[in-house]
Amino acid sequence: MAAPIEIVEVLTPAELDRFVRLPLRLNAGDPAWSPPLVMERKEALSPKINPFFKHAEAAFWLAVRDGRDVGRISAQIDHLAPPDPDAPYGYFGMIAAEDDPAVFAALFAAAETWLKARGKVRAVGPFNLSINEEIGLLVDGFDTPPMVMMGHDPRYAGPRIEAQGYAKEKDVFAYICDTTTDVPPAARRRLDRGPPAGVTLRMLDLKRYDEEVRTLTSIFNDAWAGNWGFAPLTEAETDHLGKSLKLLLNPRLFWFAEVDGEPVGFGVVLPNLNEAVRDLNGELFPFGIVKLLWRLKVAGVKSGRLPLMGIRRSAYSSVRGAMLPFLIIDNLRREALKLGITKVEMSWILEDNLPMRRIIEAVGGERYKTYRLYGKALD
Repeated sequence: MAAPIEIVEVLTPAELDRFVRLPLRLNAGDPAWSPPLVMERKEALSPKINPFFKHAEAAFWLAVRDGRDVGRISAQIDHLAPPDPDAPYGYFGMIAAEDDPAVFAALFAAAETWLKARGKVRAVGPFNLSINEEIGLLVDGFDTPPMVMMGHDPRYAGPRIEAQGYAKEKDVFAYICDTTTDVPPAARRRLDRGPPAGVTLRMLDLKRYDEEVRTLTSIFNDAWAGNWGFAPLTEAETDHLGKSLKLLLNPRLFWFAEVDGEPVGFGVVLPNLNEAVRDLNGELFPFGIVKLLWRLKVAGVKSGRLPLMGIRRSAYSSVRGAMLPFLIIDNLRREALKLGITKVEMSWILEDNLPMRRIIEAVGGERYKTYRLYGKALD
């Protein structure tokens, strides 16, 4: 008979360290697994560092059996998420566990109890921690490593979650683009006409970095408003994001589109940090930081991810605005190739965001990963 499972709420630094490190052990045998940096994950889960916690509350738990950690989960309430008065919902996330139905059952019982105690009647996830961070559980595309700020899960996780009464809420897709191959002829003919009158594209100006990040945020919040699950980025989150990504940002991979001198669109490609740290087993010290800087700044990486792109809604509805995504993507593709980046992931894309999916497919993107969000009514 299996030993009982104890659920331990994460309250101490030592417990948080166990919580962060558990997936490294659980996924050690997966050849596509890419260990995240332990230091970065701890900062992401720290209320003192991550401004997400200024407008949200969260709890974290470990499942322990015979003194050994066998699973983990979180539960969150984001007060900036769109309210649903008929079925107020909260999030679960950070799910990782051994392939044992009893472990999954114990973890979800803890998360659901916490959410119900706070008046939530529905649970949706996984969100790690918010819709503006890692979301979804990998359900297709297990054979390739995840890109920077994207998750990777074992094949058994989806069925185990469904066994707890969860069903598909929404799928999000990741597309892969080969920068060594030009865009298809139809898109190339369109691009070769050049930008429409009054449209200009420019790189990020590092001398005005803080202002540029605020401009990005303004465009992003306008472009994504109304999308499923949208929660706006706050000024504090923008500032934190800008500082966190500054090491990775290359102005040649960060483009703004302007119409009549006003910034109305942007696109950013990040070098794939996961490629640079995959053999560090989550640790930067004592020598990992040297390897990381060498690979990012000297040796370079061969892959990247386009995690952020947006066009103001007022501009996108115009003839000129409809060209902006094509122009931004083409500039990013060409500059990425010059830097030796041959593969760029565009993610994540909502399954029902057909306009964006058509644009990506028109420039040669191929869907290669699917991440699923699950939902469940809490009795």
